[in-house]
Order: sequence, then C-alpha cells, then structure tokens
Amino acid sequence: MAVDGSIFTIDLKKEKNMSHRAKDISKRIGSFADEVITFVESLTGSDWNKICDWEDWTVGVTARHVGAGHFAISKMAAMIVKGEDLPPLSMDQINAMSEKDSRKHSDCTKAEALELLRKNSAELAAFASGLTDDELDRKGSMPAFGGEVTTEQLLDFIIFQSAAQHFDSMRAAVGK
Repeated sequence: MAVDGSIFTIDLKKEKNMSHRAKDISKRIGSFADEVITFVESLTGSDWNKICDWEDWTVGVTARHVGAGHFAISKMAAMIVKGEDLPPLSMDQINAMSEKDSRKHSDCTKAEALELLRKNSAELAAFASGLTDDELDRKGSMPAFGGEVTTEQLLDFIIFQSAAQHFDSMRAAVGK
C-alpha cells in the first residue's frame, strides 16, 4: 500500500520493515564520515605529510585508507546479508594487505582521499539504512573477527572501532 504525498510516495509495507537500529547505524556512519571529511578538508600540506604513530603512515595515506578500506566495507557486509562465505582472512593478512596498499598509494592526494571518503561513506550509510533487524543479526564467519560476526558487529568494528582509531591517530599526528 502506498500513500501519495505532494512531494514523495511512502510504501507503508516497506516502512513497517525498516529497522530503527539500521537507521541509527546509518546516521552514526554519516556523522562520523562528516567529522572525518571536515578534518581532512582542514589539513594543510604540512599536516598531510605528518606521520601517524599508530600506523607509521602519513596522515594522507591514513585518510585514504579509511575512505578506500573502512568505508568500503558494504561489499563484505552484503556478503553476510546474502549468506555468502566471507574470505577466510586473519587479522595479520588484513594488516599485510593494508600495509601493501599504503605503500602503493603513498603519493595519494587530498582530493583523492576526499573523493573516496565521500563516495564510500555515502554508499555505506545508504546500505546500512536499508537493512532489516534480521539482516543486522545475520552471521558470517571470518578468522579476523574470531569466528562468527553479525553484520552489525562487522559495521561496528570496522567503522566505530578501527576507523575511529585511525581518525584518532590522524588527529594526534597533527595536534587537532
């Protein structure tokens, strides 16, 4: 059943199935992304090249990593939702891949990092907002996460724990 309004149409059946948890996660992703993007926009050339102690990468490479890696996690979360097997990666393997990628993109630009942050965080927030409670509770298995992980736990760990650590490291490197 749809209700027509002067500006938009609302599908009442779909609205009924929308998860308040998913909406909250999506809003949190959006707020966090806005904070990271605002920070990256404020960086000077000197700030961009300062070293983050935790990663031993420049602030710029770390910003790109958050945009290209952390905010691009929707593909992996979608695998859980669809019941597909996650790649059997350990945390050591993920860290090695991140290290290799950081070296490959050591000369990334602020514009590149901002584009990745904006694009991938918007896609992730949109993906998260459409999840049902059942999809948030669906489980996948990956050694990096100690075995089983729900879609919600994956999003929480990747964005609100790991990406947040990177963000704190960037801020500490530039003293902001």
